[in-house]
Amino acid sequence: MARICVIRGWYFPVDSRLKREIDALVDAGHEVDLICATIPGQPRLERIGRLSVHRVPLTRRRAGLLRYVFEFVAFQLAATVLAAVLHLRRRYDLVQVNSLPDWLVFAAIVPWLLGARVLLDLHECMPEYAITRYDLRPAHPVVRLLAFIEQASIRFADRAITCTEQMRERFVERGVPREKVGVVLNSFDEGRLDPAGYQTPRHDERFVLICHGTIDENFGIDLVVRAVALLEHTIPGLRLEVYGDGTQRQLLLRLVKDLGLEERVWFSPGFIPLSELLARIAAADVGVVAIRRDVFRDLTHCNKMYDLIAMRKPVVISRTRAVEAYFGDDCFQLFESGNERDLARAIAELYADPQRRERLVRRATEVNEPYRWVHQRTAYLATVERLLGDREARVQQALLAQGGKDA
Repeated sequence: MARICVIRGWYFPVDSRLKREIDALVDAGHEVDLICATIPGQPRLERIGRLSVHRVPLTRRRAGLLRYVFEFVAFQLAATVLAAVLHLRRRYDLVQVNSLPDWLVFAAIVPWLLGARVLLDLHECMPEYAITRYDLRPAHPVVRLLAFIEQASIRFADRAITCTEQMRERFVERGVPREKVGVVLNSFDEGRLDPAGYQTPRHDERFVLICHGTIDENFGIDLVVRAVALLEHTIPGLRLEVYGDGTQRQLLLRLVKDLGLEERVWFSPGFIPLSELLARIAAADVGVVAIRRDVFRDLTHCNKMYDLIAMRKPVVISRTRAVEAYFGDDCFQLFESGNERDLARAIAELYADPQRRERLVRRATEVNEPYRWVHQRTAYLATVERLLGDREARVQQALLAQGGKDA
């Protein structure tokens, strides 16, 4: 059993990757302290068995660049101080830091100086994230600075993990030794929520599309709404259900009204519990993931993709490099990102061919087998145990050296 501190500038248990990793550490018998941000109304300190959640009084907002910088700096300072104080009490064996930002890893500086090992979990490539979010050129000074900080952050950590092989390759291209970065995919944790328990077939004539998660421009829900408008006279029972919340919600509600789709498109009041969401996915016919392809999304996978695979739903998804590398046309109904007419074509083909829907589900399930969390969890814990073993060996060497001096 080890004492482990995890630092993440987002919310718990909302962050699904963080939740999976925390559960894996606790199930393996480790004591875990988590430092994270706070959703209004959450307790500042929460104890759940061997897990202690320490919430920094900072709520994240989706706003402009200055707000993002403020949030990153404020959380960095608070997490650095809190990690140092907790380490003096608890003496951590390992500190894991989950981006973004990647430089948050330096919040582990005091535990690292006092002997703890450091694991950096890179959820995003920050230079590509900045290029996409703020419309910067690859040669922009800010992008070059972020690339430098990324490399410094990875080199500071004893080891790093990331979410796809494409992200790992990008880190290596910029100078990180390949052996220092592993890959742990963002797969669905079937051990916590068994998809088989939610399979409740419908008995009506509707053809239900489902989108879930953050309602943000990057996820292209406006394209799905426009595709529904193109198909409303082709698919009589067509219905789009959107579960989640985000910055584009009001814009999308106006778009639905402008297109006269109030009877075709429905929005949940906001985010709903995962168990309820899975029941809604189970009742749908097709899941749509209309992410907008760019230099950032070409490297990443969208978590909702794995949700739909686990729930054995055919997936209509934008064609990106990372998606095609792990899956392909025989697993998903792919369409060209940003093209609502091609999206409408993809949906119409699935509607007209129930057997293709079944083939896609079957093939996606087969290909996804090694990507399931039961396997990715093993890879993640192996990385943790390796770092803990390295630390123990280093401590033993130090004790032996001290013993030799005393003799």
